[in-house]
Amino acid sequence: MIENISYALDLFLSVENFLVIGIGVLIGTIIGAIPGMTTPMGVALVLPFTFSMPPVTGILLLLGVYKGGLYGGSLTAILIKTPGTPAASCTVLDGYPMAQKGQARKALDIALYSSCVADLISNISLILFAGVLATFALRFGPPEFFTLIVFSLTIIAGVAGPSLTKGILSACLGLMLATVGLDLVYGTDRFIFGNFELMSGLNFIPVLIGLFALPEIIDRSTRGPRIGGAQRSQLGGGATLAEFRKTLKSVVRGSFIGVILGAIPGIGGAPAAFLSYSEARRNSKNKENFGKGELEGVAAAEAGNNGVAGATMIPLLALGVPGDVITAVILGAFMIHGLRPGPILFEDNLPMVYALFMGILLSSFYLLIIGKIAIRGFSKVALIPNRILYPIVFVLCVYGAYAVNNNIFDILVMLCMGLVGYLMLRLDIPVAPFLIAFVLGPLLEDNFRQSLLLSDGSLSIFVRNLICIAFWILTALSIFVLVRSRIEASRTGKASTLTTGG
Repeated sequence: MIENISYALDLFLSVENFLVIGIGVLIGTIIGAIPGMTTPMGVALVLPFTFSMPPVTGILLLLGVYKGGLYGGSLTAILIKTPGTPAASCTVLDGYPMAQKGQARKALDIALYSSCVADLISNISLILFAGVLATFALRFGPPEFFTLIVFSLTIIAGVAGPSLTKGILSACLGLMLATVGLDLVYGTDRFIFGNFELMSGLNFIPVLIGLFALPEIIDRSTRGPRIGGAQRSQLGGGATLAEFRKTLKSVVRGSFIGVILGAIPGIGGAPAAFLSYSEARRNSKNKENFGKGELEGVAAAEAGNNGVAGATMIPLLALGVPGDVITAVILGAFMIHGLRPGPILFEDNLPMVYALFMGILLSSFYLLIIGKIAIRGFSKVALIPNRILYPIVFVLCVYGAYAVNNNIFDILVMLCMGLVGYLMLRLDIPVAPFLIAFVLGPLLEDNFRQSLLLSDGSLSIFVRNLICIAFWILTALSIFVLVRSRIEASRTGKASTLTTGG
């Protein structure tokens, strides 16, 4: 063990390694903050530069981009309601309302601190529990995924706003649009109306940009331009240690949710962020403030999002199975350098694994430093007058929608979703249920149908083990609590009305 650690230090302790981690986090933060420039795209763009590097250096560069990208999406999500990454779409729910209240700097600080804590917890979990969590992740099949997603969907009632009917309507619209394209089981087309561009479904990035950014641009434009720039006081002060302490429980909870879901191949950051947000709301004393600018909501979303970063490396290193699209690209980097992740990697290249662990831990501290610098730079966005800011944002939206597939049709999708989003804004229909349903809908359908194929149509497969049963119990409890809170809120509202009337 001592010899392996000594050799690992020799591999890791070099100026080049320290530089590439910082450069990677910086590149990732910038890419994550640009709508349409997704983190997988950033990692893929940087990959060719690692070919001539030593294996440890090259992989650490990619990991730096990965971690920076996960955090970077929160910057524009909070400041201009345009999530840079899909996982940051949950941060919008409370981050942007805080910016509108003049608390942008506070929201940015909490997002950064939560991201760093979650990233550190995820990294430590990777180092200590790689084998255990990888074994647990292998127990998840389609039925387990399905029950997990059903449980995650209960958050819709929590973010539906004052009208549950409008929230359910929004979610149904999201589920319907999630089915557009080819059926993955039988290959039949659905809702494409003869347009082959729709065969692959509606791409998430154009839908996301259209739903969040364009309605804001249209709404602000119809109100008339703002005179001059925002006052510096509108950025607000930074978050205090006491404020961060209040969110710490949600951050730690969200971090472990991210670790568990990140260790399961194929889940990703967005479901982890929404589940973390749901649990934070469920356990918070300020439930009613969620979605209106709650600091705890920002913290929970970013903790769940960044908690997956180290955890997605668990199935990759322990089993050789990539946890998401990004780790699939990183798997390619391993193979280019003649390395095959899995149990053999720990047997034949243990010092290199230890060197990667050291670099991964260091990346959390780089994220804090570079994030602080990024906040100072990006927070100036809030000082730009609307007449200058919104045309720039619109150009970025068009570029972001086009950059995903280099396809003009995606710009059309973005514009259509912008109109849908604006109508929802005017009719006071919440966007959050639509977004949650659109993200989780395909996972829900695919795992449901795969489960039925495995069981020859028998529904008993959904209670086949303790994992499934546990998620059903949690779902039932969640629905019970939500219904009870709705009834109590309704009674309180009626009582206050009668008192006022009297």
